[in-house]
Order: sequence, then structure tokens, then C-alpha cells
Amino acid sequence: AGAETVKRAVQLDAASRFQESLVCYQEGIDLLLQVVKATTDEAKKHRYRQKISELTFLSDGKYHKQIRIEENATGFSYEKLFQEYLTEIVSEVWVEDPYIRQVHQASRYLLYNFLRFCEMLVKGPCKVKTIHLLTSYDGGSGRSQQMSGLEEIKQSLSNYGVTLNIDFSSSIHDREIRFNNGWMIKIGRGLDYFKKPQGHFSIGYCDFDLRPCHETTVDFFHTKHTKKM
Repeated sequence: AGAETVKRAVQLDAASRFQESLVCYQEGIDLLLQVVKATTDEAKKHRYRQKISELTFLSDGKYHKQIRIEENATGFSYEKLFQEYLTEIVSEVWVEDPYIRQVHQASRYLLYNFLRFCEMLVKGPCKVKTIHLLTSYDGGSGRSQQMSGLEEIKQSLSNYGVTLNIDFSSSIHDREIRFNNGWMIKIGRGLDYFKKPQGHFSIGYCDFDLRPCHETTVDFFHTKHTKKM
């Protein structure tokens, strides 16, 4: 499986399909690392480690892609943005967003947006086991709603074998999402780039691909992310 994945990565690289080749390189590296751990033959371990070093060098190029979402644009659900980066090796996700909370009536969809993001992770094809959320406390009377909402999401995720770790920071400003396959996504508005629906029974209320968006930019980066051999 590792050899086929690496072969596919080289083919994609040669075709200048760098985004897809980086994903394949990373998967090939992870598969070879598993072989190294399971092999007792030192000579084979040495050869595998050399191959991993070569693949790490090939996949170490910096990748940056930017998508600009126009005002009122549709077709930008979380699935459309993130699905191709959520490969089967993704098991851990970090979300840093200061506004996963309910500040007032107009912002009541912020927690639902995070829930929708978690639903996407649960559906796969990735096998996420841990989600780390770093956000800020809601102010005033909204804090109890924020805490109860996050606790309900946490309990619900546990039914699917997913652990949600929640931390709070009073100084967090940046918004980014990271996957443990090396991909990092920065969204100008964080997860809250959807406009609120016109009503509970309007098109786009349930299907986020049909929900109009606020104008924002989405930046995708790939960083060197290799486990110890």
C-alpha cells in the first residue's frame, strides 16, 4: 500500500498536481513509519528510514492556496472546503477560533457552525479521534449557554468515539484549523463565514452549500509534519 501511494505521489508531482501529491507523500511516509515500527530486521529498518528521508525531502516544499469567497456566494460548505484535505490518516484536529460562543441573538449560529464542522469530521473519510478547541469565554449571561452548548457537543461526540478537549484564552485573536497530516487552514472569519438564514424554513437553512456567505478569504498551507522514526 505504501509503495502504491508513493508511486501515485510521484505521478501527481510530475503532473504539477502539487496539492494532491503532498497528501500522497504524507500518507506514504505514515505507512512506511508503521512498517518501520513493526520490522525487527535492522537492515530493512535502515532502508525504510532512507526512503522516508527521501520522501520527506520531496514533500517538504511549501504549499499555499487561497480561495476568495465573494459576498453572497454559495457552494462553500465545510465539506467543499475541507474534504479533500481530510484523508484517512487524519486522527487529530485543532480549531482555534475566539468566537465559538453565543454572544447575542444575531450570533446564535456560532455554536451550530462548530457542531456542523464536527459532524463533517465524524462522517469521514478521516478517522478523527480527538478534536482540540481553543476559544474565548462568552461575556455576561451568554457564558452559561456557551458552556452548556459545548458540553452537549462534547458528550455527543463521545458517543462516536471522539474526544473534544476545550480550552479558553482571553488573548486569542487568530483563527486557524490544523489537521495532523500537515494541513493548516486560515479563514478570515473563522468558521463563521455563513450568513444567518432568512428563516427556519428557507433554502440554505439545512444545506450549507446553499447558504449565502460573507466575503472572506481561505488560505491553505502544508507544513512539514513527520513523526519520529
